[in-house]
Amino acid sequence: MKFRWETEFKETEIGEIPRDWEVEQIKDIAKVTTGGTPSRKEPRYWNGKINWLKSQEVNDNYIYETEEKISEEGMKNSNAKIIYPPGTLVIAIYAAPTAGRVSILKTFTTINQALAALESKNNKFLFYSFIANRERLLLQASGAAQQNLNLELLKEFLIPYPPLPEQNRIATILSYFDDLIENKKRQNEILEKTAMAIFKNWFIDFEPFKDGEFVDSELGKIPKGWEVKKLKNFAYITMGQSPPSYAYNELGLGNPFIQGKGQFGKYTPQTNVYCSVAGKKCQEKDILLTVRAPIGELNIADQEYIIGRGVASLRSNCWCYLFLFLSSSNEKLKSY
Repeated sequence: MKFRWETEFKETEIGEIPRDWEVEQIKDIAKVTTGGTPSRKEPRYWNGKINWLKSQEVNDNYIYETEEKISEEGMKNSNAKIIYPPGTLVIAIYAAPTAGRVSILKTFTTINQALAALESKNNKFLFYSFIANRERLLLQASGAAQQNLNLELLKEFLIPYPPLPEQNRIATILSYFDDLIENKKRQNEILEKTAMAIFKNWFIDFEPFKDGEFVDSELGKIPKGWEVKKLKNFAYITMGQSPPSYAYNELGLGNPFIQGKGQFGKYTPQTNVYCSVAGKKCQEKDILLTVRAPIGELNIADQEYIIGRGVASLRSNCWCYLFLFLSSSNEKLKSY
């Protein structure tokens, strides 16, 4: 691989590219297909064993598991007929704030109609290429208020396309750093599980207080001297409000924006969506809670964000305790 100052360039319809690269349409280098959604009116189509991926889960990441699953009957009676293998590239094609985001599958899954699956000689290179060229891709879709990317637009999209050996080198270098990040995430998951186990032992099971006196409460037996309080008496709650669709952008105009689970990371938000008008805001160290499907997902704000109607922010001086308590009570939260 050469440095820029060692490379000769040529002019193309998408700008300057290295002389030995080409400009290719996606349809000429990848097979592009899409999926579907089984009817929600048929319970037997859902909660099966087949992964089913939604666009909200696609966030320039790897997909190890999906939030929902469908049955074989649901797959047969919908357009979600293809089970894509690990290594497949998927891209969100419908509506801000998810349009243009990509993922690499690490598991077998079907997809919905808001996603397209791409199979090429080097999906990892395409993964990084879409991220690098996303602004140009979205500008082509900006004529629609919702920034939809239909399949034809995606298939005809032009990208700079190096020879396969160079694609492999580029993907290998970038994947190396992604793998380091992924390993760090997995280490953090182990630490999180340890912290949750200690928290549950102390504040849910009350193990260190077993020899002390307990009193009755709305939540059952608790150590004497402790209190049960409603969340509104423990935290300041702000419900999000979604701005008009024209205010969404990925150009850095305004404040970073969170609509729901789609912008949640493991612990803190991961969003490249901005909002150019004023709206409801959260502050650093606020607990972020999804209040629309999927309900009960949690993050911690690492800066100020505008929050949409799918999110509520909880502000408390005891934010760390609150986050761990809500995490330990996550199944109960999701049942509401």
